[in-house]
Amino acid sequence: MSNSQLANVAKNSMGKVIVTLRLTNYVDQVLAERGFIESADIRSLSVDNALVDTGATRLCLPAEIIKQLGLKQTATIDVQTATGTETLRVFKGLVLEVEGREGRYDCVELPAGQTPLLGLIPLEDLGLDPDLQNQRLRHLPTKGKETYLTVL
Repeated sequence: MSNSQLANVAKNSMGKVIVTLRLTNYVDQVLAERGFIESADIRSLSVDNALVDTGATRLCLPAEIIKQLGLKQTATIDVQTATGTETLRVFKGLVLEVEGREGRYDCVELPAGQTPLLGLIPLEDLGLDPDLQNQRLRHLPTKGKETYLTVL
């Protein structure tokens, strides 16, 4: 690659944080814990190309991932997008693991083929802070006086 091509790659990826998500169907997990299904039958997958997007409020997943995980639709919501207001479906029962931190979340369905988005709510809940300059997530402390966790 030439120096100008390398500069273009760096410019186009500057400020982006790409992460791997581990996604698991929570209902399957509970059923396995209670002995109703085998652990091998828990629907789970890894997504390597999720974009950390603090402009998105929630975890947003493309339709094919939601279908593979067998998540249940719970609602529809109106959301603001770059092209205006859209109505999207919300699904529940998802365990999200990112960089060793885990939580249970609903997700918003994106059209098939879209890039998964890790939005602000799960980022804050998991204590993960985007470091855009170094293109990674910083882990906020969970113990001691510097913990990000608060109870008011």
